[in-house]
Amino acid sequence: MRFSNTLIPTLRDDPARTDVASQRLLLRAGFLRQLNAGIFTWLPLGFRVLQKVEAIVREEMQRINAQEILMPFVQPAELWQESGRWEQMGAELLRIQDRHERDFCLSPTHEEIVTDLFRNNVRSYRELPCTYFHMHTKFRDEIRPRFGLMRAREFIMKDAYSFHLEESTLDKTYWDMYEAYSRILDRIGLDYRSVEADNGLIGGSSSHEFQVLAEAGEDVLAFSDSSDYAANIERAEARPPATRPEAQESMEKVHTPNAKTIESVADLLGLDATRCVKTLIVQGQESLVALILRGDHDLNELKAEKLPGIRTPFQFADPNDIENSLNCSIGSIGPVGLEIPYYVDRDAAALADFVCGANEDNYHYTGANWERDAHLQDIVDIRNVVEGDLEPNGTGRLLLKRGIEVGHIFKLGRKYSESMRVAIQDQEGATIAPAMGCYGFGVTRTVAAVIEQCHDEAGILWPESIAPAKVHLISVGADRSPEVGEAADKLYQLLQELNVEVLYDDRAERPGVKFADADLIGIPHRVVIGSRTLKEGVLEYRFQRNETEKISESELKNRVSASSIH
Repeated sequence: MRFSNTLIPTLRDDPARTDVASQRLLLRAGFLRQLNAGIFTWLPLGFRVLQKVEAIVREEMQRINAQEILMPFVQPAELWQESGRWEQMGAELLRIQDRHERDFCLSPTHEEIVTDLFRNNVRSYRELPCTYFHMHTKFRDEIRPRFGLMRAREFIMKDAYSFHLEESTLDKTYWDMYEAYSRILDRIGLDYRSVEADNGLIGGSSSHEFQVLAEAGEDVLAFSDSSDYAANIERAEARPPATRPEAQESMEKVHTPNAKTIESVADLLGLDATRCVKTLIVQGQESLVALILRGDHDLNELKAEKLPGIRTPFQFADPNDIENSLNCSIGSIGPVGLEIPYYVDRDAAALADFVCGANEDNYHYTGANWERDAHLQDIVDIRNVVEGDLEPNGTGRLLLKRGIEVGHIFKLGRKYSESMRVAIQDQEGATIAPAMGCYGFGVTRTVAAVIEQCHDEAGILWPESIAPAKVHLISVGADRSPEVGEAADKLYQLLQELNVEVLYDDRAERPGVKFADADLIGIPHRVVIGSRTLKEGVLEYRFQRNETEKISESELKNRVSASSIH
């Protein structure tokens, strides 16, 4: 691959409106061009990286006997209506009509399509268990596409689906897929964690995410410092305090003018936010519902949404509705005398002599206590864990890190097979709906995750497993010295004969331009041929950002073969 006849439009300066390193560097290094918000064209170098990620994913899917298929990008509405997701998906599902005014959508995922494929083509228990996968374009109409490939509208995903008569085979396939995803990320060379996760709109029971650790990650992950416990913060359990202290104070109503936040109340009263409780009002299925937490804790909306009586999707109550119902405004609400249903977080339930709203504007109670002053009902875990919390089994403390989700595996159960009336005969001739598994892996997002973990100020640092080429060959001064050009051409030919992928910068550009582009592009092995090295009979060699060395041609062959991809 010669630089001079390959489309590699590098940029000297950072593009405008880039949020993260991967977005900035993919554009600057000429791997991508943005067509529209969240929609990108992959240029030659980027496409080579994409193909290498796909190849690793494909090999690991085939290794666990998954069958590759290719399902349609445009899907008929009636299948989504069967599963009940046509309305549930909301605005992210891009709905279209054909010339006959029939409803379709652009595929955000393929549960309905693969279930329809299965029910129309598989009849006997002898064909189960089975797993089908494909790598295909997806489209989700994100309200605010951002972070380049990490939150794009159009992207490539590998999705796989398995069908089972017995829970035991579903369990085996689930863990086979878990190991396959681990091997994919190990082969690419990433630092990652697998964590317990929420199932979201996909549905089902067991669920794990595969998160690449990076500061730019949108997800917060909780890890134990002494065990293998790990979970997305959405799922991480907050261990309850052991006991509640005895009450020491009498409850007193105090004037708190204009104090509407925990911080302002704590400052006014000269105490810590951990001594306060806050009361959040949300929409319930039949009435407003209160959620009560310790003052320094944040609500976990996914945990709260799963509580009985809470409206789905989760929604905070309108301030006007709150005032009309409770006769006070947000910031003055508390559990003492509260006449709507409420849930109390475990840590709030462990407080004694706490401060809370008095259900009257500009007033709070101090010295409030559960059971004596406020009924203690429905104690639940509804907060986000924080660093230093005890892990659920109590053996260690939690650490928090950010991650980029690149893979997610689910046990779907019979959510789709039952709603879409899939029937198959078992060995006794009984007709049952098969259990399903669902396994997604973000191919394009993985490219971004690699860069977020593998870059420096100068540019990308590709792991060899997915680099667009193995060697970046640079000729310096070939326009002034035919001998340099001939030597570089000869080495280029030799490396190709050795089946080594090479990007050969044969442009008539200044050395500084070529070196800056090489840093940006980030191919692992860099070899420079110039007049001086030619006279010395050596090559100037550099691996990643290590020190530059002078080596022989035979040594270069050894370096390149020793670092071959496994």
